[in-house]
Amino acid sequence: MRFHVMTLFPEMVEQGIGTSITGKAIGQGTIEVHAVNIRDYTEDRHKKVDDYPYGGGAGMLMQAQPVYDCFQAVKQGIVEQRQNGARDRKENEIEGQTGSGLRVVYMTPQGRTFTQQMAEEFSREEDLVILCGHYEGIDERVLEEIVTDYVSIGDFVLTGGELPAMVMIDAVSRLVPGVLHNELSAEVESFHKHLLEFPQYSRPENWHGKEVPKVLLSGNHKMIEEWRLEQSVERTKERRPDLYRKYERLIKCVDWLWKDKLLHMDMIEVIRRGQAELFYSGKDGVLLRDKKSQVCFLTAVSEEAGRKILTEYMPKQIKPEFFVVHQEYLCPLLEEVYGMQSGCACYQAVYTRNVTLRADKSVEIRPLLDDRMEEFLNSCESLGERAYLEERFKSGTVCGAFIKGEIAGFIGIHAQGSMGLLFVKEAFRRRGIASALETEMINRMLALGWLPYAQISIENSEPLALQKKLGLRISDKRLYWYQNK
Repeated sequence: MRFHVMTLFPEMVEQGIGTSITGKAIGQGTIEVHAVNIRDYTEDRHKKVDDYPYGGGAGMLMQAQPVYDCFQAVKQGIVEQRQNGARDRKENEIEGQTGSGLRVVYMTPQGRTFTQQMAEEFSREEDLVILCGHYEGIDERVLEEIVTDYVSIGDFVLTGGELPAMVMIDAVSRLVPGVLHNELSAEVESFHKHLLEFPQYSRPENWHGKEVPKVLLSGNHKMIEEWRLEQSVERTKERRPDLYRKYERLIKCVDWLWKDKLLHMDMIEVIRRGQAELFYSGKDGVLLRDKKSQVCFLTAVSEEAGRKILTEYMPKQIKPEFFVVHQEYLCPLLEEVYGMQSGCACYQAVYTRNVTLRADKSVEIRPLLDDRMEEFLNSCESLGERAYLEERFKSGTVCGAFIKGEIAGFIGIHAQGSMGLLFVKEAFRRRGIASALETEMINRMLALGWLPYAQISIENSEPLALQKKLGLRISDKRLYWYQNK
């Protein structure tokens, strides 16, 4: 991911971002931060970029011309970089070659308050342009011309936008795959699942007469997790009642979905993993969107209830690319409202036991490094679009099975959280490779505190047999995937 910061003080940004985790990520090429000096684009021979505001008033205002020309130069650089990247990948076209679709964020107290959800949204961008103001602000005309997002880090005024920009870059960067080198760190943190983080302790066990809670020394992981959840709930209730209300709503939603957990495990896990954007939850159904994959999910007790939920509670600005419904009578509704066609019927397979499976020691399974990406993409091209497969590989969730140093097969986790991307090369089939791969993935997901599940097309009998062999329970009801092409 690339950040382009338009500023009057580029050295301030470079020095602030060039240390700690973000500095390491820059050094490794995982992220790029380009601080661009707006003064370099002024037409004034004295490098002046400000003037008095029309109508009078205190202070000076940044002029439109240098800001606009600076943006045009940044945009052109992005276009050229994307085009070069497309040629390197032997592609003819890429989205945004003309520079359209760029997110340009202006740091201002007048903007929307920056949140973790916003950080997740920005982390999906290939390029993010950030504009830092100074003095009394920037000429409104250029803001209207180039800015797509107005963002604030709080209701207070600073001397410039550089510090807010660095705060935002830090929060967004840690969500970019490969920055933390520990995907769990990005998941278990403050605001995850609308709960504040539990209290944590290190050595010594006794400090200033204060003891580390005994449960943390017990070695009982179940008791530790229960204690941590309890502490998170109490801390959130006390310090952030607004977040606690959201948490309560999600808990009630999960309780409703749990009544048919095999059918609804995809929705339950989106909520449990802190990825849910809940649009509606009631006794007649649930409507939500996975913030990571952008997939929308709907379940309802009747066609009439589904119609009401979808038409009254789905935000009008959202035009979903993928939609999952959990009853067949909801399928015509997607076709009617969104023009979606060719729904794929699936069974849901869920591993409901909290016990790891015995691994096949004859097969070496490990996460794949970048040098294996092309082999993965070429082998699994039938499993999805190349851009999606590449995104999944870069997320760090794809594992490979090795026999005598040669890759025999692959498995991964889909963007919305299910196991998938299972592929075994022809020369290695009928040797238990698929079973070994799925066993490894189940154990990895259990270690993360996730409930492993997979979605199998009703026409695919072999994968269904594999799920049953490994002890997964199969839903007797079907769910339906739709894509808006």
